[in-house]
Amino acid sequence: MNNDIENDPYAESVDPSVQCTACDAVCCRLTVVLMPDDHVPEWLVAHDDHGLATLAKGEDGWCAAVDPNTSRCTIYTQRPAICRKYAMGSPGCRDERRKWYGERLPTPVRLV
Repeated sequence: MNNDIENDPYAESVDPSVQCTACDAVCCRLTVVLMPDDHVPEWLVAHDDHGLATLAKGEDGWCAAVDPNTSRCTIYTQRPAICRKYAMGSPGCRDERRKWYGERLPTPVRLV
């Protein structure tokens, strides 16, 4: 078993039926606060009025690192810690999906 899951007290609250391939990457609309140990390309860093560093968003509200054609992260191997910790199927993930989709379920997509 994966040590991250073994040490994660919330792992049992993950719904394994929730898959990113059946989503429009709605988590990529959330504000991602960058930590000092995050190393993302400078062109993806935005600063708010208080100097807080976040991942930049496009005019459409989606993370600027998301490829609009595939809904895949273009900096996946360099993604911030908060993105790494955001678990597919977790309560937060399911809540964001409910906010975005309402009661209708997303249609699965095939990512190539």
